[in-house]
Amino acid sequence: MALIDKAASARTGALKMRVEGMDCGACALKIENALERMPGVTDIHMNYSTETLSLRLDEDRTPRERVDGRIRALGYTPIPFEGGIGRAIGGRPDGGGQAWWRTGKSRAVLGVGTLLVAALAVSTVRPEFSYWAYGAAALVGLVPVARRALAGALSGTPFGIETLMTLATAGAIAIGAAEEAAVVIFLFAAGEFLEMVAAGRARAGIEALINVVPRTARIEEGGRVREVPAELLSAGDIVVVRPGDRVPSDGEVVEGRSEVDEAPVTGESMPAAKSIGDVVYAGSINAHGVLRVRLTHSAQDNTIARIIHLVEEAQESKAPTARFIDNFSAYYTPAAMIVAVLVMVGPPLAVSADWHTWLYRGLATLLIACPCALVISTPAAIASALAAGARHGLLIKGGAALETLAKVRTIAFDKTGTLTGGRPQITDLVPIEGSADDLLARAAAVERGSSHPLGIAIVGAAEARGLPFASVFGGSTALPGKAVTARTREGLVSVGSPRFAGELRALSDRVSTQIETLEAEGKIVVVVLLAKRIVGLIALRDEPRADAALGIARLRGLGLRPVMLTGDNRRVANVIAGALGLEAQSELLPDDKLAAIGALKEAGPVAMIGDGINDAPALTAASVGVAMGAGTDVALETADAALLKDRVFGVVELVQLSRATLGNIRQNIGIALGLKFMFLATTLTGFTSLWMAILADTGATVLVTANALRLLRFRPRTHES
Repeated sequence: MALIDKAASARTGALKMRVEGMDCGACALKIENALERMPGVTDIHMNYSTETLSLRLDEDRTPRERVDGRIRALGYTPIPFEGGIGRAIGGRPDGGGQAWWRTGKSRAVLGVGTLLVAALAVSTVRPEFSYWAYGAAALVGLVPVARRALAGALSGTPFGIETLMTLATAGAIAIGAAEEAAVVIFLFAAGEFLEMVAAGRARAGIEALINVVPRTARIEEGGRVREVPAELLSAGDIVVVRPGDRVPSDGEVVEGRSEVDEAPVTGESMPAAKSIGDVVYAGSINAHGVLRVRLTHSAQDNTIARIIHLVEEAQESKAPTARFIDNFSAYYTPAAMIVAVLVMVGPPLAVSADWHTWLYRGLATLLIACPCALVISTPAAIASALAAGARHGLLIKGGAALETLAKVRTIAFDKTGTLTGGRPQITDLVPIEGSADDLLARAAAVERGSSHPLGIAIVGAAEARGLPFASVFGGSTALPGKAVTARTREGLVSVGSPRFAGELRALSDRVSTQIETLEAEGKIVVVVLLAKRIVGLIALRDEPRADAALGIARLRGLGLRPVMLTGDNRRVANVIAGALGLEAQSELLPDDKLAAIGALKEAGPVAMIGDGINDAPALTAASVGVAMGAGTDVALETADAALLKDRVFGVVELVQLSRATLGNIRQNIGIALGLKFMFLATTLTGFTSLWMAILADTGATVLVTANALRLLRFRPRTHES
């Protein structure tokens, strides 16, 4: 039995492919409905923005060939997907697909257009054959559309645009409007072609990310340098990056000094100085000076690859508005078809109106009924916004987070590493027992291996002085928000907050006064205890980021309430908050932060901004969690959004982008519904012809897509307008 199960599982696996011709949400929904009905097909994920489809397939129940055949029957072309950063968009190594004039949709436009011109020529020379010429052109153009309509109906999508087109065109030919039927088919083909072009423009936003990674790299092996394909690089390789070269993958500088333009990754316009030990990111450009870099990630796992992967995943997830519209359109289309039938038969039966007139108007209503423009209104805007954000170092993990960001009322900031630079420096060593070096050595022994900025600063200072580290038995134990404790040869040593020392009743009046004096200067004070006896104080200062005050002011200008949530004591928090101009809630343990966010959410959605290291619970509890970090793994994987540039102003840019996107979505919905209602009114009053009705659909789709593409040109506003 185990062998049988193992063999069965071997026949079930993940399948990923590119689906050429999938240019809108309706296309993706049609394919998804068809595949859901096939046995052995599960975990279907569609992404029309990148023309990709992934699923799990049990080939014992449904062979791969049948999946391909079902997709082809719907009018799309499945293409095997090959992995790798160079093929991150739909399996295309160069970031592009076929030239537009070689696609099936361009050939359809050309073919139907040629038939229409031929019919026009026949009708000019022999007017008596006009109906037959136009009818033949319409029928020839209708055949592939009708075939797709039948395949869609059999696969679970009976109310697609192809069904509406087939009924309307066939009906027009039947009532003698063959000329208009041919024009409608041509305009439909032209509309699909324009959708393809517009969708290609949207994909270009992500494809641009791929193109910042070089195809080749100069690898150093055995003292010799040779050029190799970048996709062959792996962690640990040494590469040479010359002036003007792009860094082939994430790594650490092991030799050389230079300035590196990281704008392709973080969106930061100013070049960053790099020397030995500094991190460089794939796709960044070396300005001057040769750098030897030891790679820390392969080409398939570098920052750019992970950004592209996250953006693709975000495009697959649906925003609340998109989910609502999908559900709405499922009822809207059949209801619209019922209305079209009533338009056809109602007036003739009720008041003996002319059958031909109302059949014609009913057919026009059928064409107007298609919800394509409405369905694409939200995902097109979301896809463009995600691509634009990625180019500016703003990663948003899905439409839901993007929509929520546009509605937040409060922005809650962590302090250390978020509002401040996260690189505190020791300003004072106040030994109470022993020397300053003894004090620092004890604290460093306990904090060694810590990821907290204060612990890193203490260890760094001890290493800079060349102090010996005492042996720690059993490792360190952390009490979140209070202290780190470890056992040394001297006894139990703790490095903690003044509050922790107070709970142990270890603070004397003299020590308390010293702590208050240091904290009044905006310094963070940690207390070092040996066997619950205070042996000294260490004061550190973490300066606010250079743009923090301006960023907070801009957030206030956007009508938002900025609040700082920190575990630091009240005096230090008030000094920082006063300098930056925001409210402060201090002395918060992790549970207190969660409670604070819960209270803030009572006034509306809350965005929490943290460094992605110690703020995971708070980031999760907020309406939207935003991690700040320059391309770190944590910043890319934690929370709902990430700022790749270490700037508070990135929060402002994030809010601006989200509001621009929500405004764009509302405009798109207004365009889609407005045009339909306008043309419906003119159709019922007899002012709209069939070709004008199809323009109401294809025209609205093109307008909505073009409007969404405006988001690709998003530029953050650096001043109030």
